[in-house]
Amino acid sequence: MQDAGRLDELLACPRCDKSPLDRTAGSYRCSACKAEFPDIGGIPWLFADAESSLGEWRNRLHYSLQQLSHESQRIKAELIAEDRRALTRKRLEQQLAATDKHKKMLRQMLSPVDVQSMQASYESQLALRTRLPSDQGLNTYYANVHRDWAWGDRENDASLAQIRSVLPKDAQLGKVLVLGAGACRLAYDMHMQLSVETTVALDFNPLLLLIARQLVSGEQLQMYEFPIAPKSLDDCAVLRKLQAPEPVRENFFLVLGDVLRPPFSAGAFDTVITPWLIDIVSEDLPAFAARINNLLKPGGRWINFGSLAFDSPDRARRYSPEEVLVIAEECGFASPQVTQATIPYMCSPASRHGRQETVFTFSAEKQQEAESPDRHKALPDWIVTGNEPVPLLPSFRTQAMSTQIYSFIMSLIDGKRSIKDMAKVLEQQKLMSRKEAEPAIRNFLTRMHDDSQRLS
Repeated sequence: MQDAGRLDELLACPRCDKSPLDRTAGSYRCSACKAEFPDIGGIPWLFADAESSLGEWRNRLHYSLQQLSHESQRIKAELIAEDRRALTRKRLEQQLAATDKHKKMLRQMLSPVDVQSMQASYESQLALRTRLPSDQGLNTYYANVHRDWAWGDRENDASLAQIRSVLPKDAQLGKVLVLGAGACRLAYDMHMQLSVETTVALDFNPLLLLIARQLVSGEQLQMYEFPIAPKSLDDCAVLRKLQAPEPVRENFFLVLGDVLRPPFSAGAFDTVITPWLIDIVSEDLPAFAARINNLLKPGGRWINFGSLAFDSPDRARRYSPEEVLVIAEECGFASPQVTQATIPYMCSPASRHGRQETVFTFSAEKQQEAESPDRHKALPDWIVTGNEPVPLLPSFRTQAMSTQIYSFIMSLIDGKRSIKDMAKVLEQQKLMSRKEAEPAIRNFLTRMHDDSQRLS
């Protein structure tokens, strides 16, 4: 992964799109908009709002580590019971030991993110959980680390075979960008086995890339896998040895950033790969396909791989394979070469849980330029910068009223009042009738009870 100059020539500012970026001691700076982008454990942190995104990841990762501490406490509390069966006690003791060791391993792995400087309590983090999107955290795709580097080659070989199936014989892929590279095994295999000049693997999860960086450099790691449905008692927590087949050859680069604000110059790449990505990004596919077009040179190639499980709240955006191909053509790509195959997916050797996934793979050549979409803005400036007044939106007013009512209900919990007693108080305060209040309080307390069971 030497010769950073190969990477420098591909980069552009994710905030203002200007290039090149200035590099000093591994970090980058945009001379146009004065934005600065740090180095995190040897990986460029190229988010458009580098400081706020780093702060958000620190909060999120710190919260996840605190969750592991609470998990340990919960297991200890369950072990106190004297009526535990011998095998149950053995399993809990194994999980407790593995959880504690797992936390230490992760804390060490995440030291470049400076998670250890965080001081907020678990309760504060729980109340103020941030948004990356909201379903992304420490454990998101953690199992993929073991799939990529510990379970053997069955799934990895099947994935690479699908990429090969849509490529011309002896295809020259040139400069390759893998968007949403995850734990990076597909990017690594392509770089090592196909005709690739340079590979850039971009993802926004620092844990995945920090692990990948060590592995592709030739190091070995030991990390715990916690299977969803363990095959046996001893499979509840499995210490895995993670290792790449061999150190990656030169000109393989990792970048932390947002696929919707990719920090690269227009026309920088000969090939863009989107593995298991286009159906999970928040941006509508036509806009995202136009972004991919913009990253490619004339005649460049877009390769997509995944199952196409679109799940947008807008039903019109839950695209079928036929619609995906039409959108690709509308965004400047020639008729795609398509294959479909059923392959194993997330089949851990220690778990009863696993499945077969029918993947949809296509390769499409860039035939003409697509109109560049507007810069993606995940959040308004008043959230990102923190300098502007927070607008009093109608939805905020509604939420504020709901929060006040919930706070008032919580204040009524004194260990003496029943739900009927609390409903009477709400009626006296003219917040709602007793007939309305009883089911509302019951529903609220049900949610609170369920949350307490999950998080205790």
